[in-house]
Amino acid sequence: MDHEDDTHDPDALFDDPMAEEAFEDHDEEDTLEAAPRRSAADIIASLNDENTELKNKVMNVLADMENLRRRTEREVKDARQYAVASFARDILSVSDNMTRALQAISQDARDAADETLKNLLEGVEMTDRDLQNQLSKNGVQQLLPKGEKFDPNFHQAMYEVPNPDLPNGTVVEVVQAGYKIGERVLRPAMVGIAKGGAKFAPKTDDQSKVEAGSQVDKSV
Repeated sequence: MDHEDDTHDPDALFDDPMAEEAFEDHDEEDTLEAAPRRSAADIIASLNDENTELKNKVMNVLADMENLRRRTEREVKDARQYAVASFARDILSVSDNMTRALQAISQDARDAADETLKNLLEGVEMTDRDLQNQLSKNGVQQLLPKGEKFDPNFHQAMYEVPNPDLPNGTVVEVVQAGYKIGERVLRPAMVGIAKGGAKFAPKTDDQSKVEAGSQVDKSV
C-alpha cells in the first residue's frame, strides 16, 4: 500500500501552524532590515522642530489671550465712560434753560433787584455750577472755545465776523456752549469766527506743554 509523502507538498507546509508562524517572523525581519534607520542626529533635529512648532503655537495663543484681555478692558472702560452719554445729553437742556434765565436779566436789573431777587439769582447760579461739576465728575466736559482756533470736530460755525486783527478762524463768540464726553461730542459749541486776519499760528512745544499742564490742574 502506497503512502502519500506530504513532506514535499508546498500546500501542506502552510497547513502547519508552526511553519506559518516561522514564515511570518521571517517576513517581519526582512521588513525591518529593509526600512531605513534614522540616525540620532535626525531624531534630535526632528524633536527640536516639533518643540519649536509647539512653542510658536503656545506664544500665538498667549498673544491672542493678551489681545483679548486688552480689548475687553477697553470695551468695559468705554461702556462705563459712555453709559451716561444719553442721560447727559438730556440734562444739557436743563443747564441751557438756567443759562438763558440768567442772561435774560441785565446788569442794571441785577443792581436794582431787591434782596429776594438777588437770592434767587444766586441760587440759580449755584445750581448751574453744581450741575456743571456733576457733569464734569462723570466725564462730561463743557466746551467754551472763545479765543481758540475753530475746530470743526468740536465747533459749529454760525457766522463770520470780519476782523483783520485776529488770526483767521479764531472763535470770537460762543453762542451756545458745547459738550463732550471722552473724545465724543455730545453737542458742538455754536460759535462765531473771525475772518480776514492772518493764518492761525501753529502752537509751539512750550505752549502745548503749558496748556497740557493747565488742563491737568483743572482736571484735578
